[in-house]
Amino acid sequence: MLETFIEAQQRMLDRSGVQAESRFVDAPVVNGRAHVLVSGSGPPVVMINGIGTPAAMWAPLMPLISGHTLYAVDQPAYGLTNTTEQLTDDLRSTAVLFLEQVIDQLELERPVFIGNSLGSLWTTWMAIDRPGRVAALVHVGCPALFLDTSAPLPMRMLSVPALARVMMRLQPPSPKQVEQLSRMVRQHPLTPELAALLLETERLPGFEHTFLATLHTLLTLRGARPEMALTAEQLARVDQPVQLIWGDDDPMGSPAVGERARHIMAEADLHVVSGGHTPWLTDTERIGKLVASFLNKHDQRRVEG
Repeated sequence: MLETFIEAQQRMLDRSGVQAESRFVDAPVVNGRAHVLVSGSGPPVVMINGIGTPAAMWAPLMPLISGHTLYAVDQPAYGLTNTTEQLTDDLRSTAVLFLEQVIDQLELERPVFIGNSLGSLWTTWMAIDRPGRVAALVHVGCPALFLDTSAPLPMRMLSVPALARVMMRLQPPSPKQVEQLSRMVRQHPLTPELAALLLETERLPGFEHTFLATLHTLLTLRGARPEMALTAEQLARVDQPVQLIWGDDDPMGSPAVGERARHIMAEADLHVVSGGHTPWLTDTERIGKLVASFLNKHDQRRVEG
């Protein structure tokens, strides 16, 4: 399983022309190591992807962010990072500690974070709970549980253990199931390389348990669990510069949610682009320019400050 995942990961990187070093760093909070794809040179940028997807999914965007060292991190169980059955016992504390341990091991004091979906939720928690470790945030796609948002019905159904067991038996990992997933997040069709990568990710040891436990922790059949949601009061505590890049067809939350967030956070801007929940797969060139411009402005402010 690991070998076929690594092969699929390399094909995904090759398709986008990304030359990346696979690096493993200690992550005691998951009783093992975290896997990081390292590419480029310059000020550090840490990339954290969404639930169920590996770091190599960022590959189409990575060549467009020049002048920076990119650290694309596999979340626990979604790639080559270890996981633990206790991951969701206190998900917020574990997520923040995981990110902190990774950047400590990478010797990064205060990087910029780029997140998508669950990765955006984790990095926002990090910005609130460890503000001295986060220089700025970029969210590409609606962050998970942002301002009363939830998830499509199939994901909410998977948050119910009894329903999840039946659904996983009826729809085990397969090319058809990956295609249905891409339609749910409105990013269809996928490239063959990405479809294969997502399929191999779902077949990894620990994936199913971590995926379902995370959904159960975050969601109910009705929507987000209130104790896990990012409220307006919490977002008002984010004082780092924030760039919001929102797909105009994102099923997790409309651009109107991004507009609300822009007014709540101290220093945020919003850009609406073409695409669904992972819009860098659709509007790659434009998003690359937006992110590069944001990072360059941040770098200039850092030098002047």
